[in-house]
Amino acid sequence: MDVADTVALVTGASSGIGRAVAGRLADAGAHVVVHGRDATRTAEVARRIGGTAVVADLSTMAGATRLAREATAVGPIDVLVASAGVGWSGSFLGMPAERAQEILAVDLVAPLALARALLPGMLRRGSGHLVLVSSVAGRTGVAGEAVYAAAKAGLDAFAESLRLELRGTGVGVTVVVPGAVDTAFFAGRGRPYARRVPRPVGADRVADAALGAIRRNRAEVWVPRWIGIAPRVRALAPGPFRGLSAWLGEPVRAGTGEEDDGWASGSM
Repeated sequence: MDVADTVALVTGASSGIGRAVAGRLADAGAHVVVHGRDATRTAEVARRIGGTAVVADLSTMAGATRLAREATAVGPIDVLVASAGVGWSGSFLGMPAERAQEILAVDLVAPLALARALLPGMLRRGSGHLVLVSSVAGRTGVAGEAVYAAAKAGLDAFAESLRLELRGTGVGVTVVVPGAVDTAFFAGRGRPYARRVPRPVGADRVADAALGAIRRNRAEVWVPRWIGIAPRVRALAPGPFRGLSAWLGEPVRAGTGEEDDGWASGSM
């Protein structure tokens, strides 16, 4: 799909991957609806790329509904990039229930709600593209990030199922699966990324992959590509994979708050 002269909605575009994707789309000729929760940062990104800022809290259904309404007021949305995400690091039993609900709402429920709101217009026009930013955590599981991994796994299953439903309609669905990305995500989840391997990649690299996937209608892209070996090893040799994960980092002990990264995650 050629993104020139399209209208694209990018969630979580005030920072990280979303900001990088918004910039790439604008450079390619799209008018970008820049979504964020921080009004100042969101407005600054929109000003810099010539887009339109919309502030909304995606942890509530009302926020997702309002975002869809205000975005479509700018113009028919041709591309949705669901990049907004939150995480939390620690044992599942030590995780506040409110935080678990927020992660599921922002990382899983909001992308589904936005897709449901924007797909009818794409189908009427016979063209469009959805990009869902997932994480390797959703393919492998990560100690200390059980709810985040579950949300991303759900996003993957949604994308795969929806892609089958949309065959022949002119609307594409891409899942972008990053490993560790050098953004503020890790600080936001409450624990910095401390592993030396794999090293975090830049958000611009993920943005380049997302734009390329839209243009070539690719179902899935991994960033970096080699990180895709992790779920393959898990599928073919689950026992050795679990042993490797344990060797790479000591798993969380329930209720202690002690954890290690396991396989890299955290893509926002």
